[in-house]
Amino acid sequence: MRVVIAPDSFKGSLTSVEVALALAEGWRAARPDDELLLAPLADGGEGTLVAIAAAGGWEWRTAEATDPIGRPVTARWLRSTDGRRAVVELAEASGLSRLAATERDPIGATTRGTGEVIRAVLGAAIRSITLGIGGSATSDGGAGLLRALGATIDTTHVDLAGLDPRLADVDLRIACDVSNPLLGPRGAAATYGPQKGATPEDVVALDASLTRYADRLAMAAGRDERETPGAGAAGGTAFGLLSVASHFHSVQLVPGVEVVMEETGLHGKLTGADLVLTGEGRIDSQTAYGKTALGVAQLARTAGVACIAVAGGIDPAGEAILWDLGVITVGVSEAPISLEAAMAAGTAPVERCGRRLARLYAMVEQR
Repeated sequence: MRVVIAPDSFKGSLTSVEVALALAEGWRAARPDDELLLAPLADGGEGTLVAIAAAGGWEWRTAEATDPIGRPVTARWLRSTDGRRAVVELAEASGLSRLAATERDPIGATTRGTGEVIRAVLGAAIRSITLGIGGSATSDGGAGLLRALGATIDTTHVDLAGLDPRLADVDLRIACDVSNPLLGPRGAAATYGPQKGATPEDVVALDASLTRYADRLAMAAGRDERETPGAGAAGGTAFGLLSVASHFHSVQLVPGVEVVMEETGLHGKLTGADLVLTGEGRIDSQTAYGKTALGVAQLARTAGVACIAVAGGIDPAGEAILWDLGVITVGVSEAPISLEAAMAAGTAPVERCGRRLARLYAMVEQR
């Protein structure tokens, strides 16, 4: 058999590369003669750089930046070996994982660090940037990022005249996995603010602040992107970048998993495959909103390849979404286990899951 192994990371526990290697190790233990093709993935959030780098053709670079609450950090980014393209991950500088739970600051956290990384990328003469914006700690509408690129933004006005002129030569792809608008009950503050430490009172204050900011930015930019699907991604970072699209050569908002599947060559690897294994930390109702398992399932169905999705946790809504695409979902753990224990278990349960799946396939073949 030819088996393609294309999982996302198990957030907070294992990278997609570690998950793919563990599934492969388990599969080989039961079926050593099968051909295994590894294609670790991501959806535009944390792990995007690692997944794309694993496909080859990229060099690691670093930039000095600030984290969401202003501390200095060294953030990684990727440059293609031909020097023309870059991949930046917002979570590297502005991610929630940069903060301890007690440090979360939903009102004050800023995307300034991501703007500093982009500025470093511009200094490397890059003309095509893919920016993955998942996993942010911020709800600033991208204001910090725009300030780092030269915009003047305060409580009374926005002035875009100082934006870095090098942006005019840059094609920007914003990779995200959500379709929320900037404001309202489905907006950045209401939907994602609580994950970043916002209280109900904070959510109201953030939505009001983003509304005023959107009014000022729309007036300065001559365009209003607040209702654009995906504008609320990364605390409104997508809104900020879409609003200044005229300062770039081009700007596109694209599904993150599709970007990573393209960069890792998953389409070609599925040619002639018998099975694809995908998965993520949890398969639930959010899987329907552009998550990796859904993207792989749709691609596998189009290619006529059987698909199994593994996960640390599965709820009925997530299982039903993938079932409708012909995908079987399988839990990694053999018995009920707490989230803390599952995250501390490392790769061993994933290896055992891969071994069980391979043995099941062997039993089917023998019949």
